[in-house]
Amino acid sequence: MKVRQFAVIATALGSLLGLAACSSSTSANTSAAGSGGSSSQETVIRIPDNGNSGVLALGKKDGSLARALAAVHAKVVWTGSAGAFAPAAQELDANELDVAEGSITSATTALAQSPGFELFAAVAPDKLGEGILVKNGSSIHSIQDLVGKKIAVWHGGTSEYLLLKALQQNHIPADKVTRVYLEPNQAAPVFNSGQVDAWSTWATYSIPEIANAQTHFLTTGGQVGSDNYAVWAVRTAFAKQHPAVVQALYQYLHDNGLKQEQNPAGYINVFTDAGPEAISPAQKAVELPIDAADGTALPITGDDLTRFHAVAQFFADQGITKGFFDVKPYILDISSLPGGAG
Repeated sequence: MKVRQFAVIATALGSLLGLAACSSSTSANTSAAGSGGSSSQETVIRIPDNGNSGVLALGKKDGSLARALAAVHAKVVWTGSAGAFAPAAQELDANELDVAEGSITSATTALAQSPGFELFAAVAPDKLGEGILVKNGSSIHSIQDLVGKKIAVWHGGTSEYLLLKALQQNHIPADKVTRVYLEPNQAAPVFNSGQVDAWSTWATYSIPEIANAQTHFLTTGGQVGSDNYAVWAVRTAFAKQHPAVVQALYQYLHDNGLKQEQNPAGYINVFTDAGPEAISPAQKAVELPIDAADGTALPITGDDLTRFHAVAQFFADQGITKGFFDVKPYILDISSLPGGAG
């Protein structure tokens, strides 16, 4: 059910919507916050726009998300577009965004710097769509062949985690490869031009590469034993003021994620199947089995937290973070909110 990782692209319109959202959220009376957001006024929840695919896209098109939120006197304002989580975490912390999805790897590093949000749901690690890409015909046929090579990664998140896990699994010291730090949207041209030998990334970027650029996975998240859950984050103050809205959004994500598992094709090219936003037939063929294997949003359990802590300890051991970061204080028990959890 993954909506992939989020970034908010600031625009003048987005800024105005953000200001309107702040005004709307704070205009609800105080009894609404205490009772889970029930009020004659609508609570605005700001969410990055997932574009042309995914459960949020379909919910936007068919009105199902609006109806789910209207039941708790809330409405969504789309604040930007989906991408890497680190910028979204900054916007959560700065009260410019209310909800975003990312990975536990990026959430751990973001929380260590700006703990202005909590995690309220998790989706099982993507075993098929994340991994290390190499070109067809490359001389790299095994993780051992990465020694002495340049690998594109995004610092402190999914891609760096997957690379370091693969190296550890094969008993290769991390300094035997060169990590080239690039923003996700910068990595494709660098990789395709041959300036780096491999690219560690996630499904948003791996799918078009595999479909269109004669590229394949050297290894996947499943093969390296990844604990890289997708996680849903909510701004802490928003969750305290509007718990029923958070619960309603969770239930929508959970229920529609189950539907997406059963019919992934129905959640691709929701608005258009032509133009730059559309997923090509070749990409769709790559994406469908990945989406079908994805799970749905679920409450975060004790077992999940144990695996989150394994990620945090791994990042500490690898020097990505300054020591172990305990995410437990930033876990929101969705089942404790009004309406329970499905």
